Amino acid sequence: MAAGDAATPLLVLETAYQYHEGCPACAVERSKAVNPGIPYMRFFHIWIIILVSYKRLACCKKSRGHWILCRFCRFVFNTLFGLSTHYWMAITTRFLIGSLNGLLGPIRAYAVEVCRPEHQSIGLSLVSTSWAIGLIVGPAIGGYLAQPSEKYPILFPANSLFGRFPYFLPCLCISIFCFVILISCIWLPETLHKHATERNGDCKIGSLSTHLVDSEEFVKQHTGPAKDKSLFKNWPLMSSIVLFCIVSFDDMAYTEIFSLWSESDKQFGGLNFSSEDVGQVLAITGASILIYQTFIYPHIVKVLGIINTSRVAVILSMAILCSYPPMTYLSRPWLSIVVNIASMLKNNFVVTINTCSFILQNNSVPQHQRATANGLATTLMSFFKAFAPAGAGIL
Repeated sequence: MAAGDAATPLLVLETAYQYHEGCPACAVERSKAVNPGIPYMRFFHIWIIILVSYKRLACCKKSRGHWILCRFCRFVFNTLFGLSTHYWMAITTRFLIGSLNGLLGPIRAYAVEVCRPEHQSIGLSLVSTSWAIGLIVGPAIGGYLAQPSEKYPILFPANSLFGRFPYFLPCLCISIFCFVILISCIWLPETLHKHATERNGDCKIGSLSTHLVDSEEFVKQHTGPAKDKSLFKNWPLMSSIVLFCIVSFDDMAYTEIFSLWSESDKQFGGLNFSSEDVGQVLAITGASILIYQTFIYPHIVKVLGIINTSRVAVILSMAILCSYPPMTYLSRPWLSIVVNIASMLKNNFVVTINTCSFILQNNSVPQHQRATANGLATTLMSFFKAFAPAGAGIL
């Protein structure tokens, strides 16, 4: 690459945005302009935060103070959940944990804003993988540490605090983890601009970001002078949210049906798998998602672009799904091999579409609307996922 080409993004940034001394967001923008590399430490910090935020949410604002409040609420109510002595106390504290944990939407917007446009795919793919790992690590902690007086009577006698509250130990461990993350959020750089020209500047930066990630035509369609219009009237945003919700519904329905189908007898169209076989397929699939999202997905986006990557993933996902019924006629060991490959491909295509949707959502709105847009997308996705298990089970 020629020296002039390498310097172009920096020159464009300098002309597209005027830095203001004392503004933390301007300091972040200047840092991105000067340092073209991947911000590994910021991505790692985001990855850890998401790891302890594997619950559903509804949120509307994005700032460092909002994150600290979310971590504090989770620390308090997660601890109280472990000390629950009545059913309704457990339900209430669990509801408060989920409803006050408004982190996933804002942190997607934050992952876009702390890195250069060419690294957005890496940042958002890390959000997806951390979320998935959190869903695995959380139940694992509960499985190993719940009822410690029965599993580890020497360390936790029956008359101890953990004997009287058998589920307090896993909740306490997670709460301690949340407290550490709460303290670390103090050092997160703010990305909200604190000066009068905030909304005049963020549109230009958004246009530049989108241009570097995808085509110039995409910029003209997705950014414009009407940057303060209602999110519900922003068709590029709503179309990406619709895609996100439909794919999430499909993913949850697939997850609901897959285990039932795998363990059903072959005379009913199933695979006659044991629970160990199903667990092995899911474990291999989870590992493949981590590897794919970290090392492969960013390179695919660079070659195809966001929109084309989504289109290809949707088409291939449907093709893979149509290939499932004939698998029941296969015999081992080919059956296990084919099912593992199909499961890996299907789940990786779904994660690909979701991550592309995240990028499109963030690039379809100016900075001050990003957290709200991500919160809206996550909330609608949660409704779709709530109905998916029942719908899939009935079918």
